[in-house]
Amino acid sequence: MSIREIAYAIGGLSIIDSISFDVEDEEFISLIGPSGCGKSTALRIIAGLIKPLRGTVMYNDKEITGPIKEISFVFQDFGLLPWLTNIENVKLGLSRFNLSDEEKTRRAKELFKKFGLEGFENTYPNMLSGGMKQRVGVARAVISQPKVLLMDEPFSSLDELTADTLRKDLLRMLKDKSSPVSSVIMVTHNVEEAVELSDKVVVLSDRPSRVKEIKKIDLKYPRDRHTKEFMSMVDYIYRALTG
Repeated sequence: MSIREIAYAIGGLSIIDSISFDVEDEEFISLIGPSGCGKSTALRIIAGLIKPLRGTVMYNDKEITGPIKEISFVFQDFGLLPWLTNIENVKLGLSRFNLSDEEKTRRAKELFKKFGLEGFENTYPNMLSGGMKQRVGVARAVISQPKVLLMDEPFSSLDELTADTLRKDLLRMLKDKSSPVSSVIMVTHNVEEAVELSDKVVVLSDRPSRVKEIKKIDLKYPRDRHTKEFMSMVDYIYRALTG
């Protein structure tokens, strides 16, 4: 995937000036920058949910001008429909696919087992904890077997213990050879989280945002937050953000 010089404005106010970076197969990328710099907007442009003022997003040599089946989105606020059961929410991820309801249910049940949600298929989102709601949100995103997973601050509304568990679960899923997801782009405010998960961190400037630096994270997985190497990388990203 290639993002080239995307820009965006609202009512004459420039939000994104120019953002460019590439996403390789089997690469986890984090977008990080000051509040209001357009990180979530950039993610929605990449998803084809909104159109850029200028610039292009290319996937498999084709320009993205709207949502495509190969790309799925995980929202910060879970985005679950309260009037649907949890399994119905997950099956929504297959709404654009010509599959029988039996096949959709089979795939959903497999994910409920994989994500530790067995027994909650036919209950409603209001009966779930925040962590369980986000697991349902991730299951809905991956049920369509996307190649690219976009995540907008997926752990920011969770307590740290729950967030830490989900981060480890996410990495385990992505490293699983049977997982269809080959690339992830995540928006986060959390520098430690970006360093823990990412192969590459894209540091954005204040609004209107530009790319200040693209930093490769050469640390082996799983990453220990208490090592000198980890803390040095965190310090480097902080300096890039504030310098």
